[in-house]
Amino acid sequence: MTPAAREHPETDFGRRLNISLRARVTLIVVLTPEEERVVAEVKGVCERWEPQRQCITWDIVDGYTVITGNRNFLTQSRDPLAALDDLTKTDENAVIILKDFHEFWNNPAVKRKVRNLAQKFRYNRRTILIITPNQRVPEEIRDDAVIIHFPPPGAAELAFELDTLLANSGIVSALTKAGKEKVIQAALGMTLNQARRSFAKAIVTHGTIDDRDIDRIIADKKDILSQTDALEFYSFTETAENVGGLAVLKEWLRLRERAFTEEARAYGLPAPKGIALIGIPGTGKSLAAKMIANLWHLPLLRLDVGALFGSLVGESEERTRRALSLAETIAPCILWVDEIEKAFAFGSGDAGTSQRVFAHLLTWMQDKTAPCFVVATANNIAALPPELLRKGRFDEIFFLDLPNTEERREIFSVHVRKRQCLPPEFDLDLLAQESEGYVGAEIEQTVIDAMYAAFNENMRRVTTEDIRRSLRTQVPLSISQRETVTALRAWLAEGRALSASAAVKERSGTDQLVALETITPIRP
Repeated sequence: MTPAAREHPETDFGRRLNISLRARVTLIVVLTPEEERVVAEVKGVCERWEPQRQCITWDIVDGYTVITGNRNFLTQSRDPLAALDDLTKTDENAVIILKDFHEFWNNPAVKRKVRNLAQKFRYNRRTILIITPNQRVPEEIRDDAVIIHFPPPGAAELAFELDTLLANSGIVSALTKAGKEKVIQAALGMTLNQARRSFAKAIVTHGTIDDRDIDRIIADKKDILSQTDALEFYSFTETAENVGGLAVLKEWLRLRERAFTEEARAYGLPAPKGIALIGIPGTGKSLAAKMIANLWHLPLLRLDVGALFGSLVGESEERTRRALSLAETIAPCILWVDEIEKAFAFGSGDAGTSQRVFAHLLTWMQDKTAPCFVVATANNIAALPPELLRKGRFDEIFFLDLPNTEERREIFSVHVRKRQCLPPEFDLDLLAQESEGYVGAEIEQTVIDAMYAAFNENMRRVTTEDIRRSLRTQVPLSISQRETVTALRAWLAEGRALSASAAVKERSGTDQLVALETITPIRP
């Protein structure tokens, strides 16, 4: 038997639909852009499950089409009201699929007719099923309808589609077993049509599909996710070697590097839920989120919470649900929520939308079972509601402090190396001593400024003295925002979070706060 000849895998939607039909649900609204896939699912349920049912589709162009069951249904009404009138001519045991019917939601007569039929069909086995990509269902319809969010295809469906595509094209796959698993995982989150196109492009490019195509499919998914409202896909860019300091955080992550494997599940370990990275701006919180994705080899999705909010009633909550559902489909993955305190600043003029979106996210973080590791970053502790940071939502809360001397030395080494310079050519110990009070982002900028100066002097090589001069021209954040930084470090000193950096003797506990008061910018 060829792969294409195998039986299509049964899906959760198919099982739920069969239960709804057996329970004589008369009106079902399926929210999805994947019309073709829903029709195939409904057809399969009507054919496979007892009793077998007549299945009919309708659209405004072709009218009615019988796709399975009794074909003695000859009406071709294209007007929506006339088409609804003709539903009584179908078999009593029928499923009628209406396509693009959301286009007629604004017609009061159509809405009233749909409700009348839904109530009338309770006494027989007819079911109206409306497929729509529009997430807004009229309030009048909601009470009579079962609303189903149709998820993107899972791993079994994607594997079946890949096998079918290869069998129909007569091409032998060059994928290893592990490579095929990675290809399927790379395609998770795409619609079936999107995955099919990505697989086909890979086959056309190489004449087959092999392990080289994994990155190509991931790139396709990145392009697709970039079209969504609230999720942005990031490629692997930052390694642990590119992030200076944060030794405690790195060790914590290293111990959980295999946390999403089947071995961990068999051992009895749950998948980690997430971490909160809180601290001084510029200390590498966003950089750490990117580092985690690279270290664990998991997709990194950035949740743009500002894009969740819409102007229509219920739109913000629906966008939130759709974004989190997509993240669960792609899982295992890293979901990065940047500057979460700004995203959920509650306003008095949004009729409670912010609170509802925030509550939805909190509930999801607490109850999610999919392996989505949440990385939430924040700069302002005072703006964070206490319920966000309680145990159960995050595995750990890390504080990213001003880097100590050794960390500053490491950060300088990272940034001169990234810019094609050799660290041994610089007096890193001197630079680390003279940059006390500087955060990682400020250190990076001093290196860049020094290179600009050297570049404009006949493109000579940058020196330690260039960087020292650049340090003297800056006023670090620890001086310009002394009160804010002091308050943040006091929060750490109270033991409310775990320091992301290794403890150092010269700067610990209360001494750190005292030392901060003595920091002054270097001046010539």
